[in-house]
Amino acid sequence: MSPLHVVILAAGQGSRMKSALPKVLHPVAGKAMLHHVVDTAKQLGAEKIHTVIGHGADQVRSSLQDDALNWVLQTEQLGTGHAVAQALPDLPDDVRVLVLYGDVPLTRRETLESMVGDLDDSNLALLTVDMDNPHGYGRIVRNGAGQVQAIVEQKDATAEQQEIREVNTGILAVSAKHLKSWLPTLSNSNAQGEYYLTDIIAMAVEHGLSVTVSQPLNPFEVQGVNNRLQLAELERWYQRQQAERLMTDGATLADPARVDVRGELTIGNDLWIDVNVVFEGQVRLGSNVSIGPGCVIKDSTIADGTEIKANSVVEGAVVGANAQIGPFARLRPGTELAANTKVGNFVETKKAIVGEGSKINHLSYVGDASLGRNVNVGAGTITCNYDGVNKHKTTIGDGVFVGSNTSLVAPVTVAAEATIGAGSTITRDVNDRELAVARGKQRNISGWERPKKN
Repeated sequence: MSPLHVVILAAGQGSRMKSALPKVLHPVAGKAMLHHVVDTAKQLGAEKIHTVIGHGADQVRSSLQDDALNWVLQTEQLGTGHAVAQALPDLPDDVRVLVLYGDVPLTRRETLESMVGDLDDSNLALLTVDMDNPHGYGRIVRNGAGQVQAIVEQKDATAEQQEIREVNTGILAVSAKHLKSWLPTLSNSNAQGEYYLTDIIAMAVEHGLSVTVSQPLNPFEVQGVNNRLQLAELERWYQRQQAERLMTDGATLADPARVDVRGELTIGNDLWIDVNVVFEGQVRLGSNVSIGPGCVIKDSTIADGTEIKANSVVEGAVVGANAQIGPFARLRPGTELAANTKVGNFVETKKAIVGEGSKINHLSYVGDASLGRNVNVGAGTITCNYDGVNKHKTTIGDGVFVGSNTSLVAPVTVAAEATIGAGSTITRDVNDRELAVARGKQRNISGWERPKKN
């Protein structure tokens, strides 16, 4: 079978979005619509992806630094036929060509694979959908035998043709040699004054090609976005699919309508996910994980049995089994928690390696630090890791007890089983089993009178 090339049309302005951002860069599930389409094209094994850009071309191009893409500039937007024609010089004659759209982001790979699977020089593949209200869409015109004859746009359709419920999605596939023969002959003598790609359907029939039709499992797969209302509608549909997948795979969701997946999420069994939880990037959750309301988890791995309490943020972290996090905790990139650890309320960590059984219970900052096993960090403790120019590391050994309101001025090492007295500022290393106390001597002054208001 001949190689597959994909042409993605992404040149439109999207004026109804009311935005300085090119339409195809508006996100669905945290990723630009165009990026969804490019990723799908790659999954199809396309030999080359040609992306036709126009409005905001520099911005669109800079959003995807990818050598697999061939950028094609459409300086004037004169219709879909004209847009595809811009890519013709880059298409070898012997390839199959699939036309996709940068503002139709959620077409499944399986749908497209089925569509192009039997494509050759003798046929044209077309993706259609049946709609209860087809207003605004091109109608699929068939003959008495049910064979597709043409596509008629809404503004050019007769009253009888406007009653047709099967409509064009815009997605089609055909051999490049046919495109090179037909596109230069397109006419713009229509209500829009544009060169319609859909006119090649009638040309294919005229030249004896069969038109093979397939349809997606759900119309939302081929829904385009012209305004923010449609964008939101597509987002909610996508998120509903993710919620259903999670429940099928072993998660209980407090409310399937209030969980968002903006990336790739894999899970174990018997999870509990409360409302308003957001997953971003690459996230892996083990079994028996519990996540409280309002949490955000990004690019992290969470092991079995961990509990993440309400309103916690976990980003770029690795969390061991049976850990407890939050509420209101923030784990920043580079945090690694071993099994049976605890990071409590209003604790922030960054590039912190926390050993098994260690606890940072509340109101602390631990950054650029390594903690051994069974360390207890008291409330209000901070590692002073930044000297104004460089970052420095704090090392805490096994079994260390750090009293409340302690400042550890890095670089500093506190060896195993040492104790730090509350309220200390530690600037020198502490040896094994030593008690370190670094604070001013208390004075109690008798006979002192409190200030009085004037």
